[in-house]
Amino acid sequence: MVASSAAVVLSASSAAPAWADTLADALIGAYTTSGLMDQNRALLRAADEDVAQAVSALRPVISWAGEVTRDFGSSRAYSASFGQYVTSGYGTNTTGLNLIGELTLYDGGSNRLRIEAAKETVLATRSTLLSIEQQVLLRGVSAFMEVRRAMENVELSLNNIRVLKQEVRAARDRFEVGEVTRTDVALAEARLAAAVSTQAAAQGQLVSAKEEYTAAVGKRPGNLIAPTTLPRLPGSVDTGKAIAVRGHPDLVAVQHLVSANEIAIKIADASMRPTVSLVGRIGATENFENEAFTRGGSLGLNAGGPIYSGGKLRSLVRQARANRDATRGQLHTVRNSVQQNVGVAFVQLDVARASKESFRSQVRAATVAFNGVREEAKLGARTTLDVLDAEQELLDARANLISAQVDETIAAYAILSSVGQLTASSLQLNVPQYDPSQYYNLVKGAPSAVSQQGRDLDRVLRALGKE
Repeated sequence: MVASSAAVVLSASSAAPAWADTLADALIGAYTTSGLMDQNRALLRAADEDVAQAVSALRPVISWAGEVTRDFGSSRAYSASFGQYVTSGYGTNTTGLNLIGELTLYDGGSNRLRIEAAKETVLATRSTLLSIEQQVLLRGVSAFMEVRRAMENVELSLNNIRVLKQEVRAARDRFEVGEVTRTDVALAEARLAAAVSTQAAAQGQLVSAKEEYTAAVGKRPGNLIAPTTLPRLPGSVDTGKAIAVRGHPDLVAVQHLVSANEIAIKIADASMRPTVSLVGRIGATENFENEAFTRGGSLGLNAGGPIYSGGKLRSLVRQARANRDATRGQLHTVRNSVQQNVGVAFVQLDVARASKESFRSQVRAATVAFNGVREEAKLGARTTLDVLDAEQELLDARANLISAQVDETIAAYAILSSVGQLTASSLQLNVPQYDPSQYYNLVKGAPSAVSQQGRDLDRVLRALGKE
């Protein structure tokens, strides 16, 4: 069995890719190649622009309007000098250009409230991006460990086939000398056929696991090196729940959405107040046919506000309050879900650890039992079926031990995800960290294209490949 195991490992190593990947390499690949991360970073930049647009509402709006007009027509009138009706035509061409400026002086605080609401939305979107990052990294962990599980199972199944072939040959040899019956040979052959089917299923599972790894990590798996240590985890379930309630990105995102909806109520209230704006206009009109022109301007203070809107404005206030209440309910639900996920993750880790220890003991005992049964069979004290059953128990114990080890690693990283600490920064991955505040700081003042901030923003967009 030792010799056949070594042969299986050697053949698998020679057929596998030459490069070796650690779990950290897989996480780096998942972080740097994830399209989901790119998608949500773009959504965050879009939310940043909402702040810039809200800021721009506090500034004057300057626009221009131009026109070129041709007036033409004909008229018919009685001419006393000619003593008859005379038809005459006319046509004039004029051009005009106006420059208009408008500045809102008072709007009940709506514009400033919209800035605050947009900032809260930005903070919520940043937390959502962190949540997506955790999903991407946990998927990378699962993909890595599932390939490891599938590779180990393939090796076990190949080794099992080699052992069963030896048992079939031994049963045939003993049948020829009359030590066993034809039934013993058939039992061994049946087990071998079942092992071949199991190996085909294990090989298919390995192909599926590699495809998932490629999708999650962005490249084909090489020789995956099993992690030797687990990440540092909270000391207890209660500690983990406390950490999660303080900083889990899902919870933080909803908290900011609650704040944004609180501000939305104030915005709806402010919409019922009057608006005062300063409007200035300067323009000129020229006539193409002669030297006549008109030049001038105006400066006015405009004020207005709703008197009756059919109940719409009050409805908007009630709607904003309902949205706020709904988000508060969501906050309660997310808090319970986060705490539940922490508890479930710790239980899964405890189960995996207990299973690992039990299966390790089972492997040791099953190995001793298999060796003993096989020796007893040589002496005629055991049947071929006894040997096959002992070999199957050993195989199952080894497969279960492999699965428990894989489950332990996945459960450990699931705990990090449940408390909100499965991020590239917390894991200290060697990747370029995405700074969500860089783009925000460039656009929050709504810079123009010709300003220094605008030029800096253009450079950032070119670096991101988005321009």
